[in-house]
Amino acid sequence: MIAKKSLGQNFLKDEKVLNFIANSFEVTSKDLLIEIGPGMGALTKYLVKKPAFLLCYEIDKRMEKFLNVYKSPRTFLIYDDFLKRNFKKDFPYHYQNVYVIANIPYYITTPIVEHILNQEVVDGMTLLVQKEVALRFCASSKTKDYGYFTVFLQHFFQIEYLFDVPSTSFEPSPKVTSAVVRFTKKENIYPLDFLKFQTFLKQAFHMKRKTLKNNLKGYDLQILSDFYRENGFSDSLRAEELCYDDFVKLFLKF
Repeated sequence: MIAKKSLGQNFLKDEKVLNFIANSFEVTSKDLLIEIGPGMGALTKYLVKKPAFLLCYEIDKRMEKFLNVYKSPRTFLIYDDFLKRNFKKDFPYHYQNVYVIANIPYYITTPIVEHILNQEVVDGMTLLVQKEVALRFCASSKTKDYGYFTVFLQHFFQIEYLFDVPSTSFEPSPKVTSAVVRFTKKENIYPLDFLKFQTFLKQAFHMKRKTLKNNLKGYDLQILSDFYRENGFSDSLRAEELCYDDFVKLFLKF
């Protein structure tokens, strides 16, 4: 099978990595696993052994001959663009917990994660992504990799950078190193309007070189000034200097 560059296809062939990813969460027969971009089924063959339901999304219809062998009353295959689908509508049964386990195309990693969260806050995700993206997911404040999406993900998940995956683990080999990242849903997620919070964070990080005041011109700057004074921040404060808790405190003031 010739990989399509337009779909960002790099097929993972390292059996140790595949086995680890497949077993990264304990699941039951009442749970749902979602795999995005199963390709020829390298990870799928491990996931079908789990007791959970399995829902797979594959945009490349050439893969039908490899994946249809896994079709069963508990394994569902949808040949379409995941970004155009709603998994809550696609899956016909009730489930207890839902986990996303996938080697997803690197060029649309963020849109895929956003699309997942716009449907439901899943109980966990184990994703194989480009190392550069993994570092952003797990970044700490006051570092170059820290940004809007880091803070947004921290609202929902405990995030673990697990290990690097070399390019030799794929066919064809990508020109970058990859990494496995695990997201575990927080037991207590602060109750706020997360779509408005997402918009707020995007605005705060809109121009990283600019101060937070410049980026938040559409908000009440007097509230922002009061927040600075109460917390000992200077007017030159930039978004990357605030941790998740700081952003929540500030957002709730508006």
